[in-house]
Amino acid sequence: MQSGEVTTTFEELLSGWIAHQRWFAGKGRAIEGVTVESEVELAPELSHLIVAVHQGGTRDRYQVLLGRSEDIPPRLKHVQIGPDTYDAAHDAEVTGALLRAMAENADLGGGPGTAPLRFRHLDGVKIDVAARSLVIGAEQSNTSLIFGDAYICKLFRRITPGLNPELEIVTALAEHGSANIATPYGWIETELDGEPTTLAIMQEYLSVANDGWALALTSVRDLYASLPGVGADEAGGDFAAESYRLGTATAHVHREMADAFPTGVIEPSEVKRMAERLRRRLEQAVAEVPELAEHAPVAHAAYDRLADLGGPVPVQRVHGDYHLGQVMRTPTDWIVLDFEGEPGQPLAERRALSSPLRDVAGMLRSFDYASRHMLADHPDAAALEARAQEWAARNRAAFLAGYSEGTGRHLSAEEAVLLRALELGKAVYEVLYEARNRPTWITIPLAAFG
Repeated sequence: MQSGEVTTTFEELLSGWIAHQRWFAGKGRAIEGVTVESEVELAPELSHLIVAVHQGGTRDRYQVLLGRSEDIPPRLKHVQIGPDTYDAAHDAEVTGALLRAMAENADLGGGPGTAPLRFRHLDGVKIDVAARSLVIGAEQSNTSLIFGDAYICKLFRRITPGLNPELEIVTALAEHGSANIATPYGWIETELDGEPTTLAIMQEYLSVANDGWALALTSVRDLYASLPGVGADEAGGDFAAESYRLGTATAHVHREMADAFPTGVIEPSEVKRMAERLRRRLEQAVAEVPELAEHAPVAHAAYDRLADLGGPVPVQRVHGDYHLGQVMRTPTDWIVLDFEGEPGQPLAERRALSSPLRDVAGMLRSFDYASRHMLADHPDAAALEARAQEWAARNRAAFLAGYSEGTGRHLSAEEAVLLRALELGKAVYEVLYEARNRPTWITIPLAAFG
């Protein structure tokens, strides 16, 4: 960047542009200032920026691939930042620079007060630098570039100092030969606040896989469209066999994470504190969403049973944000994606040990959402409610059976108590989310308390 007025002008343009990006986390709050903390040239007319956005006394950092052109082509007008600048993540003519740097294990930039960008590939990996990119348009918090039919490179737009859990987990699982992850190929990192910080990760692109959420919805639609009296086990799109396989794959990934990372236990005193945290969140949710009050006794009873558990609870690294949208079905197996953890949570919390039943609870809630979300505005919602319940119950049971197969044992009575408490805790969070964002969907999480 030039100094003086040109820099100020660019940062004003950047401020106006960044406020409207889907991945910008500070929507609804005034931007007090934007500063460019780092700029590294990747190729002629292409730079990597780390941008600090100041709001309400806080600072969030974002990464931007900045393209420059005196004549921005029409295909890039929708990502234009200023008269001669644009978001180059959308420009397949220049993003090959990321592949070339990764293939070369290059260190780019750096100097007084700034750290270089480090591009790395895994040992034994050969990267095709000729592949061209295409941006996936549906993401909320990141930007992913598909290179040909081989790679998907996820740029973490909002940057938090530290090692991203996804890079940490998938590289460790790859070393353990996991069959249920997308193969990692490389990553980009830098130093922020004295910590190695993940900027991007590149993995195998599953070009012939199907999204778990989409497959589940197809099954639900088939059931809803079938003749009266046709059960979920008889409808053409029965999903239970896939739910079983998904449960088994989930157990395998949990076992592999336990092998790859430290494990531990939480003692009964900490379990009691967990129950109290769940109880406080419930009370806060009831205060905000009065409809939850009549269901609160069900959750309180579950938390009471949790607090009364007498033994320690095993904990390990987990996925942390597990649902049907985080899994893909290939021709051979289920693949688990997006090990980042729950969006918006601190890195330390996302990397903390937890019960693997937290992931199980998340997937059970996802089955309920798949079965019921189409009923929110459906004219025959009342008539279809029993079918929704049947589909959810069938697939939840199949998933749990598959999980038991994968672990080699059934859940104990104590584990069932923990799972119920975790699932209701997740439902409380969902009630709050739906009340704030999609009020017509609030009946979905409320049904969990029945």
